[in-house]
Amino acid sequence: MRWKVAILTASDKGSRGEREDTSAQVIRELVEEELHGEIVEYRIVPDEMNEISASLIEMADYFQAHLIITTGGIGMAERDVTPEATLKVVDRLVPGMAEAMRFASMQKQRRAMLNRGVCGVRGQTLIINLPGDPKGVHENLLPIMDQIPHALAVLNGEYKGAE
Repeated sequence: MRWKVAILTASDKGSRGEREDTSAQVIRELVEEELHGEIVEYRIVPDEMNEISASLIEMADYFQAHLIITTGGIGMAERDVTPEATLKVVDRLVPGMAEAMRFASMQKQRRAMLNRGVCGVRGQTLIINLPGDPKGVHENLLPIMDQIPHALAVLNGEYKGAE
């Protein structure tokens, strides 16, 4: 199955056109090369909880993305609200994925323990929060990439399990 993927960047500067969105470019490359996914929606929004939440809902419910990957807004600054916006819209958390990302990233940079990104499920959509820099995207997404197809298959009834 070709997975439908949406990318959401949370960035005040990016939403104003003051910064190139290099993190989303890295996500796009990894999704297409490693997951063989199809990007069905991409947008940049400011670091505003309501805009992030509304975009996640639209990407999951209207575009019916199997996977939404966010980049940006998971640090400790006051305007970093992507995890809270995600928590508002998910039905269930997938804490193991977030833990695995932090663990792998901490092997390279101890400050990764300050990343507050979450992973969760809305309906049949998996939502993954990533840092807002290309290096952080690589360090967090690659360690869990091999488990994403299985997670999506289970969520979408494609996994048959042991017979």
